[in-house]
Amino acid sequence: MFDYQPLQWLFLFYFYSFLGWIFESIYVSVMEKHLTNRGFIRGPFLPLYGCGGITMLLVSRPYYDNVILVYIAGCVGATVLEYVTGVLMESLFKIRYWDYSHKKFNYKGQICLESSLVWGFFTVLFTHYLQLPVEKLLFSIPYNILSVVTVVVTVLFSADFMLAFRTAMDIGDVLVYMERVKSEMQRMQKRLDVLVAFKGEDVKEGIGARIDGISSGIGNRVDALSSSLEKSFGIFKDKISINPSAYVGNVRDEVAELYVKYKVMMSRIAPHPIKNFYDWYRAKTIDGNPTMTSSQYADSFEEVRAMTKRAKDMPADEYERD
Repeated sequence: MFDYQPLQWLFLFYFYSFLGWIFESIYVSVMEKHLTNRGFIRGPFLPLYGCGGITMLLVSRPYYDNVILVYIAGCVGATVLEYVTGVLMESLFKIRYWDYSHKKFNYKGQICLESSLVWGFFTVLFTHYLQLPVEKLLFSIPYNILSVVTVVVTVLFSADFMLAFRTAMDIGDVLVYMERVKSEMQRMQKRLDVLVAFKGEDVKEGIGARIDGISSGIGNRVDALSSSLEKSFGIFKDKISINPSAYVGNVRDEVAELYVKYKVMMSRIAPHPIKNFYDWYRAKTIDGNPTMTSSQYADSFEEVRAMTKRAKDMPADEYERD
């Protein structure tokens, strides 16, 4: 039972990855009320479903004649696969592509009892019913033709997967960078607070409420921090233009240095219109995974999602004016 050649196993991996993509894309499209290309990669494949299908076949082979053991093996095998995949992806990319935290009897949001029980049921259904006609189809395809098709798909799939991997790593790097930016922006605001206090209450009246808010931790989003800093720098600029002699030496130089540093940081995370294939790929990756979350960088990821949406809708000439 389930005795295949290596290329036939690989073909089955792609076949079930494709069926998984169809199922997930239809489901997510209905839930989101618009067409969604679901998955880690942009091609019509969901590798987790392909791995799941192969896992179900392998773990059920020794117990095929005992449905109860097939069910148990399916529960255990698929759950282990789901947990290991989820942990590895979150460790590498700082992102969860699924999250069971809202389910009862879940473990770290990566797996849950309900999902495990369903995997067992699917394993029985899959191995005793679905795989049988698929196996007939598989054996009906001449091996030479199947080999050529599988090799071609492997080349395309590998290129897509490598690009998806790079994109996921890039998104993770952005999240880490955004957290550093937020901390640095908060330090900048506190330093401006010190400079304001040093220069006297006449200047502090212009900034006071905003500085107090940031210093007390009210603002924790990049856009809120950026807005406050822009206003603070603007007030310093106005004060310097009105009375240059009062802002000579270290104070003026330090404010200018802080402003340059702030602009450099923002240039790396500010949304910009999609101009090339890689920008498009990254935007589609985020669009295609509406359930993606980040337990460590939840706020930053929601900001990245919002920035991506703005970038899609932003004309290039508007970005250039900005």
